[in-house]
Amino acid sequence: MAHVLVIGGGVGGLATALLAARHGHTAELFERDTRAPGAALERDFFGWHRPGVPQATQPHALLGAARTVLREELPDVHAEMLRLGARERHELDWFEVRPPARPGDEDLVMLQARRIVLESALATALRAEPGAVMHHGEPVTGLTTTTGPGACGVRVTGVTTQDGAYAADLVVDAGGRRGGVERLLAAAGCRPAVVERHRTGLAYFCRWYRLPEGLEEGPRRPWAVTGGTFAGCAVFPADNRVFAVTLFVHTRDTTRSALRDPAVFEAAARAFPPGAAWLDLGAEPLSGVLATASLDNRWSALVDEQGPVATGLVPVGDAITHTNPTLGQGTSLALWAARRVARTAHRDPGSASFAAEYHAWAVRTLKPWFDFQVVADAAIGERFATRAGRSGTAREVAALFECALEDPEVMRARARVRHLAEPPERAYADPEVRARVARWLADRPDYAPHVVGPDREEWEKLTAGS
Repeated sequence: MAHVLVIGGGVGGLATALLAARHGHTAELFERDTRAPGAALERDFFGWHRPGVPQATQPHALLGAARTVLREELPDVHAEMLRLGARERHELDWFEVRPPARPGDEDLVMLQARRIVLESALATALRAEPGAVMHHGEPVTGLTTTTGPGACGVRVTGVTTQDGAYAADLVVDAGGRRGGVERLLAAAGCRPAVVERHRTGLAYFCRWYRLPEGLEEGPRRPWAVTGGTFAGCAVFPADNRVFAVTLFVHTRDTTRSALRDPAVFEAAARAFPPGAAWLDLGAEPLSGVLATASLDNRWSALVDEQGPVATGLVPVGDAITHTNPTLGQGTSLALWAARRVARTAHRDPGSASFAAEYHAWAVRTLKPWFDFQVVADAAIGERFATRAGRSGTAREVAALFECALEDPEVMRARARVRHLAEPPERAYADPEVRARVARWLADRPDYAPHVVGPDREEWEKLTAGS
């Protein structure tokens, strides 16, 4: 079996080290932060300053794909998350009566929790795992390498830290998009990674709340994500009666800075049906308004036209594919990559063939979902930038979504896409789904996508005085 060194102690790093150890390898994890997630969820979530993980306090969605990995590979982690307060919601529970079950419906369950709940459960399991070691407060400062003939002349053989050098059969970059491993590869003489980047033009503002004592769940309706031509609102139920309300606008929107004011934020959130429905329950604010912007969809490949730029090192999580949070794909894609590493790390991990096969797997398995995210964000960004209504293909997509709210079979197809169980080009091409949407549109010949939320004049008034 292999000795695996993991750079980075976020979700991707913790999962990779734990899965590697569970598959018979030995693993060491290196994290620059001096502390690991613990069981004090509120303290860690709201009081832990984590500059290396700026998204730590933003809402996270654990889709069915992520839940499936946990249930199949790490059932103790899944159980610990539920013990810590995570909740599960089946996508088809939108309907008053859930439609008759079909094979695959078990994959359509959202695991609702803050990121810290998953990190805490992973860290607890990793601490107790034989063959796994965590080095906190010990950032990786360099790579040890050997050179050889051919286009791929650099093999990564380990890492260096302030405390010394560590040898490995395989090094895993789980340091995220800002982890710096690409710079370390350049310092070792490697060709640069092949990076594809798409700006989203979206800014997010979220605030955390807690439902009143005795109220364990919020309203099932209206749908938790709504929006119009220039802004949107989403509600993210989480653990322990905690939920987040998020507003998103274009980065060039002149009202953007006003949303940092809690009073302005809440007034604007109440102008959308899901925001009003949840905030009207008397929820207690737990945070100020947390903003994030300048996000992009970024794909980074360590294989170019000449082959692998290095061997002995593979990326997981945001180090290979950083996706904007609108579709909530990040955690699922990170867990898929961690599982792939754990299952294959014994197959000559320092070879060029291993690096090439991992890259080919990522292109087949992760890249289509990255591309789907790019297309979805481009549509939202263009709509928000131009404040134009949806027509053409965008109108058809909107119709499919609105039809899904009424038709369980269309909802099932949409849920299979949402939870990464089936690609959209296959799920939405199903003849039955297409026929149902066509009949829905035929009954509404003048259908135009429904704009939900305030008009621009009302929005300007809501955000005028911060």
